[in-house]
Amino acid sequence: MTERSYFDWNATAPVRPEAHEAVAAAHALTGNPSSVHAEGRAARRLVEHAREDVAKLVGARPGDVIFTASGTEANALALTPSIETADEKRPRGKLLISAIEHPSVRSGGRFPREAIADIPVDTDGRIELAALSAALPRTQRPLVSIMLANNETGVIQPVAEAAAMVHAAGGLLHVDAVQAAGRFAIEIGALGADLLTLSAHKIGGVKGAGALIRAREDIHFPEPLIRGGGQERGLRAGTENVAGIAAFGAAAKAALRAPFEEAAHMLALRDVLEEGIRKIAPQAVIFGAAAERLPNTILFAVPGMKAETAIIAFDLEGIAVSSGAACSSGKVQPSHVLAGMGVSPGLTRGAIRLSLGFSTTKADVERFQNAWRKLAGGLCKGSDERSGIAA
Repeated sequence: MTERSYFDWNATAPVRPEAHEAVAAAHALTGNPSSVHAEGRAARRLVEHAREDVAKLVGARPGDVIFTASGTEANALALTPSIETADEKRPRGKLLISAIEHPSVRSGGRFPREAIADIPVDTDGRIELAALSAALPRTQRPLVSIMLANNETGVIQPVAEAAAMVHAAGGLLHVDAVQAAGRFAIEIGALGADLLTLSAHKIGGVKGAGALIRAREDIHFPEPLIRGGGQERGLRAGTENVAGIAAFGAAAKAALRAPFEEAAHMLALRDVLEEGIRKIAPQAVIFGAAAERLPNTILFAVPGMKAETAIIAFDLEGIAVSSGAACSSGKVQPSHVLAGMGVSPGLTRGAIRLSLGFSTTKADVERFQNAWRKLAGGLCKGSDERSGIAA
């Protein structure tokens, strides 16, 4: 069997050893965490210990961590018009989102479509702060949602600057930090976020656990996301996924221990990858290259290259990569992120994303470069035969 190299960490990260151990320990317990007997209390302790570790990852208080089944579900909970604070009980009539948000944010949660407005981004994929300032309504207190780092380009957004604007207008800021967590240090207070979303499987936990984190206890949701038994502060009914939550906590603890070492490791390999991409195909375009980006993410395209063809070719060589945007059905779809950046449809259709992680090796990078050399050579040869112009 062909040896495989995994470059799709932004879709999901391999499970950390610590998370594997946490799952096994949780499965060894019998109790429901809502039960008051000894077995139930043992399960509850796992959940609460995980809550503490997830809170520490972003500098929050454990009591402000609300576990969900995914980052998508956490975003759906956050995007609620009826959200309240100590000084504002009226429903929020406006939701402002950047043009590059994850589909779970672009769907608007529980806001009606007519109440949602897009804020444009520049050609580097950074939100235009002047446009945000102009769009903030002065007669109603809006909810604004801006991701910390984009899942396709890796471009880091000016969240702290945006937060100052939003708060000056009396609004609340929700930050989707799913891709940023574990790749650089995050402090919810320093960001100015009122609400922050995380996902377990992006940091080496298992699939099926996410969290919405409040910056302070006076932020309330009058309407639960799921009604029932009152779990998770009455906001997310249903028996907790104890194993998934325990693994989430273990992954968060591991990610917090060495964020700078892991980031430096990924950045060094990313730089080698980018150099190789450009050396082998000088016409390659790396999106967001002029902006501050995650240390693990590259989104690139070559004129004339189709993403579907490239993904299959890489896969046959033992390399797992993704398109700039893959929908839930697995079909390659046009990227709304690149469209928002003003990239031409032709180039957008060829976008390939590489995303690395803590266990990516130099051997993986060399394997990618060998496969890329073969693929790029075929592209150029085919273009020369058709038109005499290199693709």
